[in-house]
Amino acid sequence: MADTATTASAAAASAASTSTDAPPFQLGKPRFQQTSFYGRFRHFLDIIDPRTLFVTERRLREAVQLLEDYKHGTLRPGVTNEQLWSAQKIKQAILHPDTNEKIFMPFRMSGYIPFGTPIVVGLLLPNQTLASTVFWQWLNQSHNACVNYANRNATKPSPASKFIQGYLGAVISAVSIAVGLNVLVQKANKFTPATRLLVQRFVPFPAVGRLSCRRGPGCSFLSKASCAWQLLAWPCRWPSAFSHRCQRSKHPS
Repeated sequence: MADTATTASAAAASAASTSTDAPPFQLGKPRFQQTSFYGRFRHFLDIIDPRTLFVTERRLREAVQLLEDYKHGTLRPGVTNEQLWSAQKIKQAILHPDTNEKIFMPFRMSGYIPFGTPIVVGLLLPNQTLASTVFWQWLNQSHNACVNYANRNATKPSPASKFIQGYLGAVISAVSIAVGLNVLVQKANKFTPATRLLVQRFVPFPAVGRLSCRRGPGCSFLSKASCAWQLLAWPCRWPSAFSHRCQRSKHPS
C-alpha cells in the first residue's frame, strides 16, 4: 500500500509540473519549433499578441519572479510548463531584454497592430491632399522609428546621429515616393476617374513597403515571408526591431 501511495504521489507531482499541450520549458528560447514555417508563424503571433498590453503590474512582477525562481532552481512544486511559457511571454512583451526597463506601450511589439491600425487607415484614405499624404507618411515612419528605438539592441549602443539620420532618410524617401506617385497618377490623362482612384489606393504600398522590406535580415520567417504577408494584409509596416527580437530568441544570452 505504501509503495502504491508513493507511486501515485510521484505521478501526481509529475503531472503538475508538465502541461499536456505545452512543450518542456526552456528559458530564453522560443516556445514553438523554429525549424518549420508553422512554428515560426506561431512564434510571430506570440510576439505581437495584444493581450499582453492588459497585463497588470502585479502580474508582471509575478511572471518575472517565477522566471527568477526557475533560473535559480527554487521553483515551487506544481508549476506547469504552460505557466512558465506564459510568464516568459509576458516578460518579453513588456520589458526590454537588455535593460529590463518597461517599454512604452505604443512602441511594444504587442502594441504594433492596435496602435498602428489607425495609421494604416490614414494611409489608405481616398482623395488625400498633399498635406494629408505628407502627414500620414511622416506619422507612419515616426511610429516605425520609435518602435525600432524602443526595441533596439542595447548591448551595442549606436550614436543618436545614426538614428536621426536613418529616421530623416526614411521620412524623406516615403514622402517623396508617395507624393511623386500621386502627382503622376493625377497627370495620367488616360486613366478614368475610377481607375485613377483605384491606383491611388495602392500608392502607400510602394512608399512604405520599399523601406520596410530593405531594413536588413532577421530570422528566416521574417526575412523571407513577412514582406509578402505585409503587402497582402498590411502596407508592409513591420519595423526592423522585429528582427532584433527574433534573433534574440534564437540566440538568448
